[in-house]
Amino acid sequence: MTEKKEKYIPQVHSKLRKSFITVPEEVYQASGIKIFEKRIKSLLFTTDLAIIRNSNADSVMAVYPYTPQRSISDAILSVSNVPCFVGVGGGTTQGLRSKYIAIDAELAGAYGVVVNSPMPNTDIKEIADFIDIPVIATVTSLNDDYIGKIEAGAEVLNVSGGKYTADLLREIRADIGPKFPIIATGGKNGEQILETIKAGANAISYTPPSSAEVFGQMMDKYRNEDIGE
Repeated sequence: MTEKKEKYIPQVHSKLRKSFITVPEEVYQASGIKIFEKRIKSLLFTTDLAIIRNSNADSVMAVYPYTPQRSISDAILSVSNVPCFVGVGGGTTQGLRSKYIAIDAELAGAYGVVVNSPMPNTDIKEIADFIDIPVIATVTSLNDDYIGKIEAGAEVLNVSGGKYTADLLREIRADIGPKFPIIATGGKNGEQILETIKAGANAISYTPPSSAEVFGQMMDKYRNEDIGE
């Protein structure tokens, strides 16, 4: 067998963007998921507009712990230069409200909508029948009816089981087979990301450092330069 040569990739850098957020290299070992002919391996889990604008992630998962608001999704969609997947509820926000938030997200340019794990399967079906972009259903434990979510019309699962994500993912893969698309949280380091991919994730949701953390690192660097370290 001939050894596969690693391709040389020329790089062009900005003079000003020195704090660019890059996803871990291990993410690129995932197969990816093709959505509207775009292959997505990494989803940046944030609503921070500055981070969204200064990252190399393939896409953005804009889910937040408040009732979905059009002004927030519009801001994210207008700033992002990559596909966005927008949260439309699932906990306190359900029913018709989620359905109309979903169509609003589609018309604004979202690539898909994300529903949280408590979203009833009847609501998932209503949304899936109403919009022309994929519904991504979040699964947080084996108690979630992920088979029912799929049967209701969810086209992608988003597995988020904390430190048990890889174990949860293996169980789900054993049930639904190898071909159904799954996004999963990748953990805090490359080793955990690789374990998640081996467990069956097609794409990885990556939580970047916050703007405050990035800014803190920058300030530390400036202080060290000032005192000559």
